[in-house]
Amino acid sequence: MQTYSERYLEGIRKVVAGLNPEAIETIAETLAGLRELGGCLFIAGNGGSAANASHAAADFRKLCGIQACSMDNMAELTASANDSGWELAVRDWLVFNHAISMDALLVLSVGGGGAEVSVNITRALAYAAEIGMIILGIVGRDGGETARVADACLVVPTLDPSLVTPHTESAQSIVLHLLCTHPRLQLTQAKWESVQ
Repeated sequence: MQTYSERYLEGIRKVVAGLNPEAIETIAETLAGLRELGGCLFIAGNGGSAANASHAAADFRKLCGIQACSMDNMAELTASANDSGWELAVRDWLVFNHAISMDALLVLSVGGGGAEVSVNITRALAYAAEIGMIILGIVGRDGGETARVADACLVVPTLDPSLVTPHTESAQSIVLHLLCTHPRLQLTQAKWESVQ
């Protein structure tokens, strides 16, 4: 009988094998263009996806020379949620940080935003589209609103509905590391790769 660990890891292998390399390459090329324009990459997510966003922002800045930020300021985030409601917190983050049309919004989300779940992402997507930002996504399930409106989006395949969240968030981390080390994007080696 298969153990849970075997089942989980087999699922991760299948999810990774099912990722669309062309979609990832399109995201990489779009990010390279963003850097050439001098635009800022805003990375948004909820829960585990927010943790992935924070890590990715640091790596994109350090390794790729892309101006990148995530919603790490708890005072700003909770003030927005308190003043305008959680549904507008991500949109307000874009507004307060002066996002403009030459910038990009990268959404990390299991569901991609919808009418009832991750509404804060849905509202941010509407604002980003309204001002002409580039929209990118690494999302799960059917991709939700992100996949519908994005300029480039990777939808992580759902192979086991009971593990959609951990598989999607794990795949996000894998793809974000792929992007930060992509030859089209990486300018600086990470520490351990630079040690002889």
